[in-house]
Amino acid sequence: MDHQLIAQAGTVAADPAQMEVMIKVASRIGAGIAAVGVFGPGIGIGIAASKALEGMARQPEMTGKLLANGIIFAALMEALGLFAFVVAVLLYLFPLGF
Repeated sequence: MDHQLIAQAGTVAADPAQMEVMIKVASRIGAGIAAVGVFGPGIGIGIAASKALEGMARQPEMTGKLLANGIIFAALMEALGLFAFVVAVLLYLFPLGF
């Protein structure tokens, strides 16, 4: 192992301007990763809606109950997607905090 390289690795971002740039870059990468969280609820809502429609087709007398439950589940899934979106936007716009 080269101990000199290891010793220099901790001093790369000692400059405050470099630190600010690194924080902004990390924040933008985190925003991109958080934005991926929007896809999961979209897929979940699609699957839940298809299963609810399938259940309504099989048992028409359960339509009201399935519709009410489906709307509640869709709202919960959509809330998770909106939360991921808000986190991504906040990380992108305010990388150094408010």
